[in-house]
Amino acid sequence: MGDSEQSSTVGSQIAMSSGDTTDWEDEREQEIDFVTLGMFIIDDIEYRPPKPPLTNIIGGAGTYSALGARLFSPAPTLSRSVGWIVDEGSDFPSSVKSTISSWETGVSFRYDPSRLTTRGWNGYVSSTEPDLRAFKYVTPKKRLTASDLAGTSLLQSKSFHLVCSPDRCRELVEEITRLRKKESAPGTYVRPLFIWEPVPDLCTPEELLNCTNTLPLVDVCSPNHGELAGFMGGDGLDPETGKINTAAVERSCEQLLASMPSQNYTLVIRAGEKGCYIARNGGRKRRPHGTKIATDSHSKQAAPHGGLQPDTDMLSLFAGLMQDSNGAIAREEMEVDPGVETWIPAYHTDAAKVVDPTGGGNTFLGGLAVALARGKGIEEACAWGSVAAGLAIEQIGVPTLGKDEEGRETWNGVRVEERMKLFKERIGMDRKSGCKS
Repeated sequence: MGDSEQSSTVGSQIAMSSGDTTDWEDEREQEIDFVTLGMFIIDDIEYRPPKPPLTNIIGGAGTYSALGARLFSPAPTLSRSVGWIVDEGSDFPSSVKSTISSWETGVSFRYDPSRLTTRGWNGYVSSTEPDLRAFKYVTPKKRLTASDLAGTSLLQSKSFHLVCSPDRCRELVEEITRLRKKESAPGTYVRPLFIWEPVPDLCTPEELLNCTNTLPLVDVCSPNHGELAGFMGGDGLDPETGKINTAAVERSCEQLLASMPSQNYTLVIRAGEKGCYIARNGGRKRRPHGTKIATDSHSKQAAPHGGLQPDTDMLSLFAGLMQDSNGAIAREEMEVDPGVETWIPAYHTDAAKVVDPTGGGNTFLGGLAVALARGKGIEEACAWGSVAAGLAIEQIGVPTLGKDEEGRETWNGVRVEERMKLFKERIGMDRKSGCKS
């Protein structure tokens, strides 16, 4: 890391807003808190007869993750801190653009009359598995790259949501970092948070090494239970019940983190009706947010995975860690992060409340990422994610934005802050610490 680089920390906490504002409202100058490089897609959904099909449904991983961040970002100001890109083709429906525009996000519409909008077909066609939903692209997809952010305010976001393979994740992190440093004034570069959502097709044992090589570059890696199991060669289900196997989730996380060096790595495993499992290994703490790292000619940069080299003098190394310049024990350097291993429940406990699970995982990560960007700890960030996902799956398509009798913002007729308060009370999460009691 360079002299001007500052490091972000997933577990960092900041003081909450005072007065009548919610946990996510503040009065700072407008900044970009969240950007997704997931795609915007328009979906058509085909059901088994006699139920009619639905067309021009707003979808895509980028859309739902941006929505997850937007749920905690009331208009007209904080909503602009949610950045994303929507590529419009010649067939882009005006009704879709009106809906997206009504969210008042920091969206960038890019119109290209020479192509069609990215569209997908979703079909419930299996007679033996009624909930199985097939998907395929019906127009050429337009994937976003780091260069799409160059020269825009989106590049300076506090957090980035990446939906991709391990190899592409590394490429995106490196390119975003390079462009960001290039466009930052001397001494002002700040490292953003990277939230990585692996694509299911490449969650295989053959990609496990690539996954572990990618973990040091991101702040949170969040596959779902099946994707995590795929890296390990399984399916994540209980062989007797066919349900999500929570013990297998915990075991796979333990195995994966045990293979990593003694540095903090955070896994958040999305597990449907079981909620999510947080696994962060213990070890030395990362430098707090805002800490500059020297790179002058008298200082060696830390190498990846702790910085051990073949010529490292171990006795001198440990002596340096144990003592400060006056020879006293440096207790802060000895502090060890105990890690986290805990489940955060899903918002909905009644399956009848779940109309369509599409986009629930992406929405979860949007809520989680924006919480981390605003200084919340990982457990509270997952609570934000659970509430966001709950709103996403209550209907087909995206939740509905509205106003209550007092003119306050609602989604699906409820205020997000009220739903968040009730959820935290239900799971015993302390408001001040953001941790479960």
